[in-house]
Amino acid sequence: MGKVAIVTDSNSGITQEQAKEYGVNVLPMPFFINGETFFEDIDLSQEEFYERLEGNADISTSMPAVGSVTELWDKLLEGYDGIVHIPMSSGLSSSCETAIMLAQDYDGKVQVVNNQRISVTQKQSVLDAAELARRGKGAQEIKDYLEQTKFDSSIYIMVDTLAYLKKGGRITPAAAALGTLLKLKPVLQIQGEKLDAFAKARTVKQAKNIMVEAVKNDFEKRFKDTAGEGMHLYIAYTKDRQTALEFKVQVQEAFPKAEITMVDPLSLSVACHIGPGALALACAKKLP
Repeated sequence: MGKVAIVTDSNSGITQEQAKEYGVNVLPMPFFINGETFFEDIDLSQEEFYERLEGNADISTSMPAVGSVTELWDKLLEGYDGIVHIPMSSGLSSSCETAIMLAQDYDGKVQVVNNQRISVTQKQSVLDAAELARRGKGAQEIKDYLEQTKFDSSIYIMVDTLAYLKKGGRITPAAAALGTLLKLKPVLQIQGEKLDAFAKARTVKQAKNIMVEAVKNDFEKRFKDTAGEGMHLYIAYTKDRQTALEFKVQVQEAFPKAEITMVDPLSLSVACHIGPGALALACAKKLP
């Protein structure tokens, strides 16, 4: 079977420090800020990112350079028999398609996973892949498992401000103006492909309740696990960790038998489109 290396990108929210701890490899995502290039968690911290974002800097995301990807693969293949590469969802970036194309030159040694996840659920895929590699599974087997179970997850996100959705052209200026006037807190969802509207709330409290109910509904109807004992739960946020920790108490009360696996910042590529003050509740099935 041989040794398998696990590669992902920083959209997973895995820091370079955590990567060492988990025994995985993380490609830092490039960001263009006012024409300059920065790399997530290398020379761009969460704090610096929000400082720039709230300072109205012109920020756009990019994907890792082709050379950075193949250089890492080549280096890993000196000591490993295969690689499982887990990029962010193909519905949110072209980095997945690019990696699939590059892998064609590697004679099956590099398996690129299109499991359509991002942030905390992508991180879970990486942790699952690392565990499967420890259990002796080959690169192809790990890829197959992750793609078969790709929709066994959900993310619901409450957005605090409509300014960034408007800026990114995801809602019209008129809808943003009306939403701001009505003090709406939209709840978005990521179910695989992309960021979609889910519900509208008038208060943060209502938005939190909507997210909790949405996950309860998923546990019962989609995952057939009402108590959530076979599920991971995650709280994620942009900038405001304290609010996320307070929300954790509410979530734990709602799901006493489910495990809250992490309270993590949402990846910067998501934060770019939704701004600071967002709060998310996500879940994914546990590895059997």
